[in-house]
Amino acid sequence: MRILLVEDDEILADGLSRSLRQAGYAVDHLVSGQSADTALGFESFDLLILDLGLPGLSGIEVLKRLRARQSGIPVLILTATDSVEQRVKMLDAGADDFMAKPFALSELEARVRALVRRGMGKASSQIQHGSLTYDQSARTAFHQNETLELSAREVALLEVLLTRVGRLVSKEHIVQHLCEWGHEVSHNAVEVYVHRLRKKLDGCDVTISTVRGLGYCLERPTQTH
Repeated sequence: MRILLVEDDEILADGLSRSLRQAGYAVDHLVSGQSADTALGFESFDLLILDLGLPGLSGIEVLKRLRARQSGIPVLILTATDSVEQRVKMLDAGADDFMAKPFALSELEARVRALVRRGMGKASSQIQHGSLTYDQSARTAFHQNETLELSAREVALLEVLLTRVGRLVSKEHIVQHLCEWGHEVSHNAVEVYVHRLRKKLDGCDVTISTVRGLGYCLERPTQTH
């Protein structure tokens, strides 16, 4: 899943980015409200982590503009103050959750997982498809209770396909969700990741179908297009 982190404190942003990347997320980092507003108008993200105290355009204004564009992306607010008045203002502007600084990284990661699930309409952290089970919290896949040994990119690819089961997923969409700014993922690389994941799913009652020139679809072998 792709996260946009908007935080002007470089030390805090570096720590958050490292932690979230280790958890398997693709993280893009911006330091100003104006750049965040521009990015959110053109790029696709699964979650926005937004600091309120940004230079120039404030975090609350970024949030208001985001919601005015009818975007439903989950938003986690980071704030230096935790007054009732501030919380009410954030929620009224369209925030989904908030954390007061300082906070524990483990709690932030848990809130991120919950917001990503909520954004996909999932109450549970587990996705079941045939004999395949994927735990979004642990970022681990199982086949009949046996753990599948997947790389970070293979896990990210499986997550993208599982959250769109039965639907065609284009290579471009996969690229957007696997890469960060400055870390390009080519279409050829996507083909390699699909090939490796397909081999590791061998024996499961699911398959990754290729629609030549268009993309991929995760389905049961008995399904047809």
